[in-house]
Amino acid sequence: MLNFRFAATAIALLAVSGSANAGTTISNNLSNCSAGKGPAVMITVTGIEGASGKMRVQSYPATKQSWLKKGAWLHRIETKATGSTMRFCVPVPSAGNYAIAIRHDKNGNGKTDIREDGGGMSNNPSINIFNLGKPSVSKTSFYAGSGITQLSISMKYF
Repeated sequence: MLNFRFAATAIALLAVSGSANAGTTISNNLSNCSAGKGPAVMITVTGIEGASGKMRVQSYPATKQSWLKKGAWLHRIETKATGSTMRFCVPVPSAGNYAIAIRHDKNGNGKTDIREDGGGMSNNPSINIFNLGKPSVSKTSFYAGSGITQLSISMKYF
């Protein structure tokens, strides 16, 4: 039940966090995370349920004013889901604190289907069952250095 509540809250927040004129939509170019490159974040996403639909990865400045706010994301990658584990390379403007949100739109309809779609966030925060709001930026933020920062995110579903 806790996973459902987390996933439902995360997915609903991720659905409203996108805006066509925010940040930059980029391709998933893994070579941007090779040795000598950066700053960038190499994200390994596990627990993806099936190779159907689309994955959306969004980076945010780790500030209360920006985290999961419509139009506040820095970079967005949208690509076909290809398996239970996927890797994404997200460049960041400079060394600093960031947060990542991921959505799996399982049927690729561009809509949030709470009972079907999945979500995940940097640091894999849990959610307090007595406070079902979004995880705070302090629970999701991480420091990305001038090189390549490694991050693992576990997807959550109903």
